[in-house]
Amino acid sequence: MNNELQAQRAFWNSEADAFQRIYTHRKSKFANTLDQIFRKDMYERFVFTIEHCEPIKGRTFLDVGCGNALYSLELARKGAAKVVGIDISEVMIGLCKKSAENENLADVCTFIQTDLLDYKPGSTYDVSFGIGLFDYISNPLPVLKRMREVSTDKAIMAFPRLWTWRAPVRKVRLARKGCDVFFYSKAKIEKLLRDAGFSRQEIVKVGKLYCVVAYP
Repeated sequence: MNNELQAQRAFWNSEADAFQRIYTHRKSKFANTLDQIFRKDMYERFVFTIEHCEPIKGRTFLDVGCGNALYSLELARKGAAKVVGIDISEVMIGLCKKSAENENLADVCTFIQTDLLDYKPGSTYDVSFGIGLFDYISNPLPVLKRMREVSTDKAIMAFPRLWTWRAPVRKVRLARKGCDVFFYSKAKIEKLLRDAGFSRQEIVKVGKLYCVVAYP
């Protein structure tokens, strides 16, 4: 594991519980209100991703950087045949497995601690997606190429937008925690997708993000 991945792993191991509370709302009323205002696009990207995973029933999905399994579990609830979530944080993977067991979804969902470039799937997937992933990758092209290779239908991604007021705030805040964060223009995303070999893509502005559906 290279230095960048080691730093990301340490960061997400330490932040796993705090990240979980963003979606479970196990916070004060004031903190939840702030999340609804300043993290609105985190909730919106969830809706975008699940909608663009359709059709879900009977299909297979790869959740790259699965975090706390929010997306994986929702797809399983909606009838996915198989969902595999991968993440470099063993703490996150532990949360995923526990949540799947608590919901009796462990027969559909599998969670593996690994990086996509090291992951050796036994087969391809109908859809792969990476949400909250490319924020933290300095060289996204190999990851995008790999997502294209393992996806037969489409790949879904989210990229934080460059030139928003939140970009420098996040940069400073995460730097203090030892975590780099990266931002993207629409032109940069289009070039990355072309270079990765995707044949076409749809790019939608969602708050301070670009949400993308790309077709191999």
